[in-house]
Amino acid sequence: MVSMLLGAFVGMFSETSLNIALPKLSIAFNMSTATLQWLVTGYMLIIGIIMPLSSIISKWFSTRKIIIFALLVFILGSVLSAMAPSFALLLTGRMIQGIGTGLILPLMFAVAMQIFPPQKLGAVNGIMALVIMFAPAIGPTLTGLILGIANWRWIFWSFIPLLVIALIFAVMELENVGHISKPRVDVLSIIESIIGFSGIVAGASLSSRYGWASWQVIVSLVIGLVVLFLYVHRQLTLESPILNLKVLKNKEFTVGTILVMLDFAIILSAMYLMPQYIQNGVGIAVALTGVIMLPGGVINAVTSAIAGRLYDNIGARRPAILGFIIAFIGAVMLAMASDTASIVYIIAAHVILMIGAPLAMSPAQTSALNSLSGREAGDGSTILNTMQQVVGALATAFATSFLELGRGAATGSAAARFTAGSHTGFYFTIALIVVAFIVSFQLKDRQRGHSIKLDESAKN
Repeated sequence: MVSMLLGAFVGMFSETSLNIALPKLSIAFNMSTATLQWLVTGYMLIIGIIMPLSSIISKWFSTRKIIIFALLVFILGSVLSAMAPSFALLLTGRMIQGIGTGLILPLMFAVAMQIFPPQKLGAVNGIMALVIMFAPAIGPTLTGLILGIANWRWIFWSFIPLLVIALIFAVMELENVGHISKPRVDVLSIIESIIGFSGIVAGASLSSRYGWASWQVIVSLVIGLVVLFLYVHRQLTLESPILNLKVLKNKEFTVGTILVMLDFAIILSAMYLMPQYIQNGVGIAVALTGVIMLPGGVINAVTSAIAGRLYDNIGARRPAILGFIIAFIGAVMLAMASDTASIVYIIAAHVILMIGAPLAMSPAQTSALNSLSGREAGDGSTILNTMQQVVGALATAFATSFLELGRGAATGSAAARFTAGSHTGFYFTIALIVVAFIVSFQLKDRQRGHSIKLDESAKN
């Protein structure tokens, strides 16, 4: 698992690492934040396109080949981004990186579901959640430190050592898991998947520049939604679909997946807004911004590890409900923070948010995946991770739109206007938390009988 865990860590670290660098990149390329946002959403867009294909890819190629290819592609994208002389090449490098992450993430969960017994999945998912949640939380901190001593190019150079280590583990230790059946590939499904997901994400991303009522946004969203509907209909009627969407008939899986999507959107929207608010609203230097976000990142990692084990003992319902209550408190604190807020207040709000979000994430994710078995587990992992990334991209786009909306409606100094915009963005995060809290009541508590049944199954 080491090669996939390291690859997933770098992939998720890359997802939020540029948030704190956007002000610097805005100066370097003389571009607005709305345009530079494509470095974040473009990366997630490619992940959202590749992930639905990972299930069929894993049936054509071995685990070893896929992971080695993904790591090599990620290294290539990182080098291209680090050396990019223009925004276009930087964006290209970011999208190439997205291919690697889009292949590694769903395969990591699918492999774990196949090699670990059911009664261990809570702890295992806790470790994987630690990697996935800690990486985007610690991203701004490490990026801030890098920007404090070097330029933005070193953000991408910093990815390469870990990717090389992961590649060495993959070449030397990674074993093949699963069965290569080489089913027929439905090309139309692939085309529909690409157009559908990219249309929705592109439309949301364009909204920050042109507004939600513009023809560019409306056309992109309509095309994306219509083609995605056709894609879903085709997957439900094909004998060998690219993605088995019938697993969504499983209520426990669907509820868990919705909560993971919402939780990820909560984290990414907050992580997108916070570094910019700290720099442009409060006026704190980029290096110190990273340090301010460090305690929350550490707490995130600790909570993720603990939350995974909670599922093994008490199930998903109670940790998720408590997690969203705590996250709500942290988000409200951020929405109330002024342009003169103290560092201690900002750190406290961030820490509270980073206790709540991961406390809900890991149990919900384990509940979803544990409700499936056999080949369905691989399809479930792909669906869960795909929707997580697509919703993450949409959340970032919405957060940008609300930031610009609130900023434009405010008056006063530049710092005061940016802070007002941040408040509007955090209101969006709060709305996501409220929805997730309501949905979390649909989760099931772990039943003792179910636990005994799993233990007997493992022994057999």
